[in-house]
Formats: sequence, structure tokens, C-alpha cells
Amino acid sequence: MAPKWPGSIPDRHRTFLSSTVDQLQRDARLVGVAVGGSFLTDSMDEFSDLDLVIAVEPGHFDSVMAERRRIAGSLGPLLAAFTGEHVGEPRLLICLYNGVSILHVDLKFLALPDVANRVEDPSVLWERDGRFTKALEGGVATFPIPDLRWIEDRFWVWIHYVTTKIGRGEIFEVLESLSFLRSNVLGPLVLLRSGARPTGVRKLEKVAPEYVRDLRSTVAGYNAIDCIHALRGCVELYRTLRLNAVAGEFPQTAERAAMQYLSEVEKLVAQARRSS
Repeated sequence: MAPKWPGSIPDRHRTFLSSTVDQLQRDARLVGVAVGGSFLTDSMDEFSDLDLVIAVEPGHFDSVMAERRRIAGSLGPLLAAFTGEHVGEPRLLICLYNGVSILHVDLKFLALPDVANRVEDPSVLWERDGRFTKALEGGVATFPIPDLRWIEDRFWVWIHYVTTKIGRGEIFEVLESLSFLRSNVLGPLVLLRSGARPTGVRKLEKVAPEYVRDLRSTVAGYNAIDCIHALRGCVELYRTLRLNAVAGEFPQTAERAAMQYLSEVEKLVAQARRSS
């Protein structure tokens, strides 16, 4: 089966994919290779990585998993590779290859029946007897959507937590927490409202440029006053995104208490600043 290449794919990505398919189909334990990510939307550029799914005969899955690094090394000059436990996916091998330029490639090894459980429909580049495609037909791609009520139950606790860190002067912790709110609350809700996949803050500048100014207000420098302003920016943007997002009213007891506490800490920080 000849792969279908999107028009945007850079030459080095195309070359790597072609040689990878040629190499992997020699391994009788493998059933097929598919690619996802920006390949699917014809939006690849020179900075894109490659997201590959490698389907494995179930009876050989353990042996292939044990040889993942060797397999990855057979695909090109491998600079580094590590498994994806930090993103909750130990079947993933994250690789960096050398060449004309460095290329990031994710290799996700799945037993053939497991390819049905997925967040997107990958493009099959090669398969044995149509089996990869048939396995994909056993499920439907479903990407996790933010649950606004789940977020609401936690958001004001998070705001209080960040406020305590501002009051204590743990500015690095505050900066990390602001990033957490952007990646796990604000970014996904902005992308969802813009009709895009809610993947953190990925490609926000291109997908939702109208929200860039609001999101910039959530970025702080290394000082307490700046952090307070950024935290208020998070709150205001969240309130905007929350408005009319779901039916029914949200209880505001925790919201009022958290914002009152933020005001109290803001006064303490301002007093300390004046007296220093």
C-alpha cells in the first residue's frame, strides 16, 4: 500500500517515514504503521515532530516491547530515547534522531486490538492484509473534553492555593501554578471554544489569536504584585470562558471566599512593599 503524503510534509520527515516503513515491515511481528498528529491536518512544518503508531501481533507484544530501543535504533541515527511514563503512556518511546537536522519522533507500540482505543484516527502507512484498518474499525476516536463542572469544583481551591504561595513569597511555585492553570484550564477551554482540540496551550496563537491578549495577562514576572495581577487575569478569563458554557448556575461560596482571601493577601503584599 503506497502511503498518502500530505502536501505540507517536509522532505526530511517524508524521508524518515519512507525508510521507517521499509524497515519495520521486515519484522514479521509487526502488523502495521500509522501516523497521527499534524500529519493528519496537513499542517506540518520544519518544527513538527512525528507521531507513529506501531501495531504488534498480540503474541509478540512483550518481545517487541523488550526490544523497543533496538528497533528505534534501526530506524536511523538515534541520539536519545526514553519511555513515556511521565505522560501516562509507558508504551510510548520518545526518540531524537540525527540527520540533516534533529528530528523528534514518538513511537507508540500497541498490541493490535489496542489500536481501537484512540484519541484520533491515524493515517495507516503500511499494514498486513488490511488488519490495522480492521482493528481501527473496532472503536471510535474520542478525545477527552474538559468537564467544566469538574474544573469548577477545583478551580477556587487552586486559586486559594496559589494565593497562599504568593503570601509566603514562594514565587517560583506561583509561576509553576499559573502555568498549570493555563495548560489545564484556560488553554483547553479557549481551544474548545475555538473549535480546536483542547490540548493544553498547543498552537493557541494560531488557533485563537483573539484570546492571546487575555492569556498574556496570566503571565507574571518574578515578583509578588505581578503574580497577583496574573492570578486575577486567570480568574477573569476563566469567568469569561465559564459564562453560559453549561446549563445551570455554579455555587459561588468558594469563589467569593477565594477572591476575598486574594484581596487580603494583596493588601499585605502592598504593605510589605511600601515598608521595604
